[in-house]
This record gives sequence, structure tokens and C-alpha cells, in this order.
Amino acid sequence: MSRLTKLTITVPKELVAVADDIAKKRKVSRSKVISQCLRELAEKRIEEEMKEGYIAMAEENRRTAEEFLEAQRGVLPEWNADAEDS
Repeated sequence: MSRLTKLTITVPKELVAVADDIAKKRKVSRSKVISQCLRELAEKRIEEEMKEGYIAMAEENRRTAEEFLEAQRGVLPEWNADAEDS
């Protein structure tokens, strides 16, 4: 279990009411509600970073495939000509 640290924050009254309502319905503390919200935000941030990484990697793979395809076009005609001569 992670160590807990006391934190003092200032939030709009409406958000306190929302946190209290969620805490009451889930039968947990307000601190637990805030912790869960922060954890969810952190998870979403990680998911977004991974998504961006996958998109960047896909683009890199596409460029690499295009480069190999271009190289293949230059090599295969020679190989095909050699095979026909045999």
C-alpha cells in the first residue's frame, strides 16, 4: 500500500458538493474520492501518451516500409533478370 500524505487544497464549493455526493453514494471518504479521480486522470494521461507513441511508431514503420519497398524495386528487377537467364 502506498504511503499517504496530507494535502490541503482549495476547490470551488460545487466540486466539494460533488465529491461529498460521490463519497456518500460509494460509502468512502472524500479523500478516497479525490484520490480515485487523480488516479483516473493519471491513467488517462498514460493512455494518451501511449496512443501518441503508437501513432508515431506506426508512422515510422510506414516510412521504413516505403524505404524498403523502394529498395526492393531496385533489386528485384535484377534478381528476376538473373533468374530468367538461368
